[in-house]
Amino acid sequence: MNFPTPFYRWRPHPWHGLDVGPKPPEIVHAFIEITPFDLMKYEVDKSTGYLRVDRPQQSSSLPPSLYGFIPRTYCAQRVKGLSEHAAKGDGDPLDICVLSERPISRNEVILNARVVGGLLMIDRGEADDKIIAVLANDAYWKEVHDIADLPTVVIERLRHYFATYKMIPGTPSQSTVESVYGKDHAYKVIRAAMEDYVEGFGG
Repeated sequence: MNFPTPFYRWRPHPWHGLDVGPKPPEIVHAFIEITPFDLMKYEVDKSTGYLRVDRPQQSSSLPPSLYGFIPRTYCAQRVKGLSEHAAKGDGDPLDICVLSERPISRNEVILNARVVGGLLMIDRGEADDKIIAVLANDAYWKEVHDIADLPTVVIERLRHYFATYKMIPGTPSQSTVESVYGKDHAYKVIRAAMEDYVEGFGG
């Protein structure tokens, strides 16, 4: 029997064991942790690679898109260098939001995402960019090539969600969305995160 190449006898770690994507930084892989239907915040456990329950969503708003990360990326000094007010990168893989016309209700899936822009976010002084992408083979979004092609309401939902999703009643928010950027800057952030990964973990 011939096994495919590469062949994984055991499940690969979604951060370190999957490829960054078929054509980065334009088309990347997204490992989805949260769907728009989730009332819990899930996050990949960095040691095991399994999905861990992080916390219930703090606010009443639901995630407006699929949400996860780009494998083999890391937010460290190079990503911090693209964020004027950040003291450092957040030390996590690069986050990505993926828009899909048809509902995807399962997490722990991998998909191809076509990058169109991003949100420059600061969380407790750390660079915490959110790349915005569309499902690569989704005909509904085929004419969307840059952030300006998206409906304004979609961008505002993303901005509002990330500005409020960590809020705890009675305490000021420590997360701010500084700006929205287009695909060219998003490509720079992805390249920086890929280079930070190589420096931090090796090729």
